[in-house]
Amino acid sequence: MPTPSRNYQNILLDAVFHERENRLREAFQKSLEKKERREQLTAISGIRDEAVLDRMIELGITPETLAAMELVPLVFVAWADGRVQAEERDVIVALAKSAGIEPQDGRYPVLEHWLTKRPGAEMLAAWKDYIRELRGRMDAGEVERLRHELLDRASQVAQAAGGFMGLGSKVSPTERSVLAELEKAFA
Repeated sequence: MPTPSRNYQNILLDAVFHERENRLREAFQKSLEKKERREQLTAISGIRDEAVLDRMIELGITPETLAAMELVPLVFVAWADGRVQAEERDVIVALAKSAGIEPQDGRYPVLEHWLTKRPGAEMLAAWKDYIRELRGRMDAGEVERLRHELLDRASQVAQAAGGFMGLGSKVSPTERSVLAELEKAFA
């Protein structure tokens, strides 16, 4: 029969190894979660740089907030002329799909709502505040990549409809104004 002191040593050793095993398991789980979040952010943003993705994770950017951040400028450009034209809607839906937002996704109804009912100015103001906050936390190269990506997509929406019988600029003065306003958020 083991002595009581030997039994306590075993219990103590078991407790120590159990605690260490739990910490290792938690670290592994966090690593898997971070990898999954990187993959989700990459699918939405197209960004593959792990340092940039890790920085986004540190900043609390979720796939949902990133998707919304990318959609708000598109929606406001589409509404610049007072209504969303079919061609603009098609471009936005295609860009949303390329960002991983599908009809069965929980974010899709929000997009559908924005395309049928014009969002209030407070949404654009919130988007600008969000961009301003990111600018303060990201380095200049990261901000520039984000600016380029968002403005490029917004320009695609602006160019989707407009012009007269294929002549003239497809981008209306009001759309140009919204694009300029979006760009100012990055200045």
